[in-house]
Amino acid sequence: MFTLHDYMPSQNGWKVRVLLGLLDIPYHSRIVSIFEGESRTEAFLKLNPVGAIPVLELDDGRPIAESNAILTFLAEGTHFLPSDHYLRAKVMQWLFFEQYHVEPVIGSLRFWTLTGRLERNQSMVAGKREAATRAAAAIDRGLTDSLFLVGRELTIADIAVYAYSHRAEDCGFSLKSYPAFVAWSERVRDAIGADYPVYPYSIDPHSDAGATR
Repeated sequence: MFTLHDYMPSQNGWKVRVLLGLLDIPYHSRIVSIFEGESRTEAFLKLNPVGAIPVLELDDGRPIAESNAILTFLAEGTHFLPSDHYLRAKVMQWLFFEQYHVEPVIGSLRFWTLTGRLERNQSMVAGKREAATRAAAAIDRGLTDSLFLVGRELTIADIAVYAYSHRAEDCGFSLKSYPAFVAWSERVRDAIGADYPVYPYSIDPHSDAGATR
């Protein structure tokens, strides 16, 4: 059985939990106490030299790090990753977009906001807010004539981009100016279902969370 090294408030971990659930793949969950430094231990760094979750450990002990790499591995041979050469490349395009323009921006702002770290990172906030606005506009434009990011079915591109982007309001963004984005978010939410909650940082007593949501 696979082992998912995870941290429940992480939306990167959430992505993988969602796909494992949608594919009905059983797995063992191992929670990593990141604020206590567990992801920086020698044992964990052997799984992922970067020291970040999630890590998917295969039955034979081989690890895969980086959430979008894990999604690609799990989705191989399923409708969540098209076999068509062009459509597959488009999925990869959005996965790269997510890692460059969504997670480092909205993900960081959300983390700082919900764990009381916004003020100490104030010098970077304006630039990240501007970048987040550009990212939301790009997603909105990409969905003008499409139900999902790649074609008419949910793919790992949607799961990856949705993970942090749909939580943008957690760090003060209004998404009302992006109607295609909002409609897509609702479709993704409905396609995924209600079995994959977003966990607040406040469930972790070591996070020093300044918010309760």
